Amino acid sequence: MEKLKVDKQMLREIIKELKKWSAHATILLSLYIPPGRPISDVLALLRQEISVAENIKLKKTRNAVEWALNVAYDRLNKIPKVPDNGLVLFAGMNPDTGETIVLMLVPPEKVPVFFYRTDKYFHTEYLEEMATESSVAGLLIVERDAATIGLLKGNRLEVVEELEAYIPGKHHKGGQSQRRFDRIIEQMVDEFYKKVGEHANNVFLPLLEQGKLKVIIVGGPGYAKHDFLAGNYLDYRLKQLVAPELIDVSYQGEVGLRELISKAGDILKDYEYADSMKQLEEFKYHLAKDDGLVVYGEEEVKLALEQGVLKTLLISENREDITQWLELAHQYNVKPVVISKDLPEAEWFNKTFNGIAGILKYKITY
Repeated sequence: MEKLKVDKQMLREIIKELKKWSAHATILLSLYIPPGRPISDVLALLRQEISVAENIKLKKTRNAVEWALNVAYDRLNKIPKVPDNGLVLFAGMNPDTGETIVLMLVPPEKVPVFFYRTDKYFHTEYLEEMATESSVAGLLIVERDAATIGLLKGNRLEVVEELEAYIPGKHHKGGQSQRRFDRIIEQMVDEFYKKVGEHANNVFLPLLEQGKLKVIIVGGPGYAKHDFLAGNYLDYRLKQLVAPELIDVSYQGEVGLRELISKAGDILKDYEYADSMKQLEEFKYHLAKDDGLVVYGEEEVKLALEQGVLKTLLISENREDITQWLELAHQYNVKPVVISKDLPEAEWFNKTFNGIAGILKYKITY
């Protein structure tokens, strides 16, 4: 297998696969090579380790370690230079079943350290740091008596908190009594906005300080969202991250957050969850029109990939063979979209299409 350049989406699936492996002895090889490290240095280390492995007394363990080291040596011997982001290699054998795994990849971020170890498990900790989403979008729906605070992290939507307050309706007595009653209502609204601001600050500020929070999308029905932002309820540092367009949404809770995301357009185009929603909507649109621009079924999707007519691959994160499909998508230069189980229509997609489908570049006639 050649070295595989992976994005964060594929990296998460690879980590899941690697974590399934465990051994009774230290026979699973993990190797991280940072950019700039000469391949010749790494090969020299592996040659030395192969010599040391000859002294392992238990035959099964010795064979498994020697196999992993030799495979790693052979793969690296074909690489003239470490790629710009570095190189990561895993190799292991199950001595009881004979099952093997060899994976050499170029990660989406630079490998920070040189690390070599044979252990009872694969060391994925450096990859896990790369796989965690470094860009987070804050989501806030505000009205006079209700609010929802959420986070968008990669392909995950998280409802952090829902807040409610009892704000009485309009008073109709007129005169001084009405003005006094209106002032009381406005004070109650002001207190609620203060509470929303305080809770939003508690959620968003730590993410801002970690450098992860990139944007805050604010929405809601009516003018409450404008009134909230016009006041000093949100920390001034967070106000600088609020997207200029405030979005009209009809609901609170998770339903409201999904509506907020779908209406945010290009603001969230780089977030996997938002992109997955958009791609799934496009798939449903072509499906409803019956215009011949969708494909489903494993054989049909694979054929479309191989023929170069597939524009987008839609794959459920629940499928056990997701890594293989992601590799195929990269091989044929097709955009892969992982349908998160958090998406509202994920279950429909899984049941109806077995979690695999695609959008075509153009209609195919046979």
